[in-house]
Amino acid sequence: MTDKKKLLTVDDLWQFERVGSLSLAPDGAQAVCSVSSFSMDENKGHASLWLLSTFGGEPRRLTSCGEKDGQPAWSPSGEQIAFVAKREQQGKKDDSPQLYVIAPDGGEARRIGSFAPGIEAFKWFPDGKRIAFAAWVWPELKGTKAQAKKHKEFKERKASGYVTSESQYRFWDANLPMGRVLHLHLLDLASGRVTDLFEGTPHELARAGASEDSFDISPDGRHLVFAFDPQPEKRIENRKVLVELQLRSGKFAALTNDPEWDFDMPRYSPDGGHIAMTAAHTGKKHTMPNHAALLKRGGAWQVLTDTWDHSVDSALRWAGDASALYFTAQDRGRANLYRYAIASRTASVAAQGGWVQTFDVASDVIASVADALMHPARVHAVRDGHAPLRIEAFNDALLASLRLGEVEEVMVEGALGEPVQMWLTYPPGFDRKKSSSKTGGGKTNYPVLHSIHGGPHAAAGDTFHYRWNTHAFAAQGYVVACVNYHGSSGFGHAFLDSITHHWGELELQDVEAGTDWLLAQPWANAKRVFAAGGSYGGFMVAWMNGHVKPGRYNAYICHAGCFDWTAMFSDDAYTWHAKELGAWYWEDPAKIQSQSPSHYVAAMSTPTLVIHGALDYRVPDQQGLAYYNTLKAKGIDARLLWFPDENHWVLRPRNSQLWYGEFFDWLKWHDPGVKTGPVANRKARRKL
Repeated sequence: MTDKKKLLTVDDLWQFERVGSLSLAPDGAQAVCSVSSFSMDENKGHASLWLLSTFGGEPRRLTSCGEKDGQPAWSPSGEQIAFVAKREQQGKKDDSPQLYVIAPDGGEARRIGSFAPGIEAFKWFPDGKRIAFAAWVWPELKGTKAQAKKHKEFKERKASGYVTSESQYRFWDANLPMGRVLHLHLLDLASGRVTDLFEGTPHELARAGASEDSFDISPDGRHLVFAFDPQPEKRIENRKVLVELQLRSGKFAALTNDPEWDFDMPRYSPDGGHIAMTAAHTGKKHTMPNHAALLKRGGAWQVLTDTWDHSVDSALRWAGDASALYFTAQDRGRANLYRYAIASRTASVAAQGGWVQTFDVASDVIASVADALMHPARVHAVRDGHAPLRIEAFNDALLASLRLGEVEEVMVEGALGEPVQMWLTYPPGFDRKKSSSKTGGGKTNYPVLHSIHGGPHAAAGDTFHYRWNTHAFAAQGYVVACVNYHGSSGFGHAFLDSITHHWGELELQDVEAGTDWLLAQPWANAKRVFAAGGSYGGFMVAWMNGHVKPGRYNAYICHAGCFDWTAMFSDDAYTWHAKELGAWYWEDPAKIQSQSPSHYVAAMSTPTLVIHGALDYRVPDQQGLAYYNTLKAKGIDARLLWFPDENHWVLRPRNSQLWYGEFFDWLKWHDPGVKTGPVANRKARRKL
């Protein structure tokens, strides 16, 4: 019987519906989630809200008119769902995100209030009559009218310059709003009145961006707790304290103030007697993990997970009876949802990864959004004593039409003689007993491709990655390897911290150990070996170009890679450099240079495709341009793909299509197993 399924393409990746944030109704009977869909023709995406029954059944679209309807949250009574969106209503089009509410049984969404600077994140008060929200405001101004006037003046200004005296003034892909800080506000739904809760005080939320997890509201609605950087000079790595605001009196009180610990993501217990939070002992070392911790109101705080060698990755949620906390944590290339029993100090898996992206808990129901290497994100609901129930099928039809290769997890002996995990994604139809590949142009054996993850303190996980999709790579005929080198997260703190102050060394040994393992397989072709990486993975392939014997790899692909750690001081996280590298560049230039690929240019000779985005402030694009220019100056075969409108990631459908096209073409042009011939292609391409 003929297999009518097709190979996965980049166009298919953009047809998948992408599930985002999720919220459970108070009784747990329904969930609402945001779902993004994209159009290659329009070159953009839209996000809508969908209603899901946790008992099963067909999902129902709740909204369809907004650009990006997101951050849905049920009201305490379950009668309304609030969300953030930019819409046009009653002849007025939002020029900044605003709050809307909609009834779960449908109808039109209704804008509630209008705050000129826009809404960043929000939470319902327990009474359902008020909402707390975060917004960027000018701290010296008083009242919403003054903020609206200033916002209008700023929008209409003719000068484009950005002026600041702050240490932290940009984040990821944008300058922080000039002259503004993040304040919490109180919105009264009946009157529409907005009150700035931080007005006239030094308090603000973290400038690196606030979410609904940056603050919480007590069950009695009388207090609000938030994470606050108390240092006069705000920096991205500063340790935060928890501060509680008594709403009636307007008095603030620091709840935690230990200079050795960084506190974040507070959450009141159901009875209001305790506050759960994350706590990291960063005074000891900057790489220390996030622990779940517990503060007794009016008393002391304690770490709960200090003997458990995992880092808490998400905000905390309480079990209804306050006996346990729920959170996500990585474990050896997977991200699970855990239930942590407070009395026994033990963790159990509540939802298995794959990779649990987000979750919510209400009544006796847990809802989770999780993907895996073999499928995009799916939504499941779990009730006590019952198996997980899938409650949507957004991508099943598309996925069923595709031929995906098998995925395997292997262990290799890496640096320091320690075991290192490597994920393998095989081409569709792969047969390890055979030595020829129909997808390899008729040549014997399979080509292999390293896809090196960024971070460095991240991981190649059991996750369906849209920007670096291993099945899309494997569909081109490559066996794709993802090595979780020393420094990766999810393998314990010692493993993660092992590379500090000497980047590149252990990681390279691990990647090379992976290559040795691959080339020892009878199906692998030693003359068809490639490596690609993004961010820190881009650093790694540049590092490899200066450290690996020429000819070992046919070609490299460096996306948003770090090339020169001295010049990297222009990034948005420059205040971390000394902690990671071991010194400021002016204190010990030799140490910094010894960890920079730019210091080893003399040994470079391997062809490289360099990709970068102009809006990348985490790894500024001068890094990629300098690397490309260096390769060209040396006469090394190189190609540049530069995006004026992308950040650290490539997020636009057409740009993604171009990214994958250049990626695959570069591999083919340097693959001796491809029939069309690499030399002819390279010569033709240089003329473009």
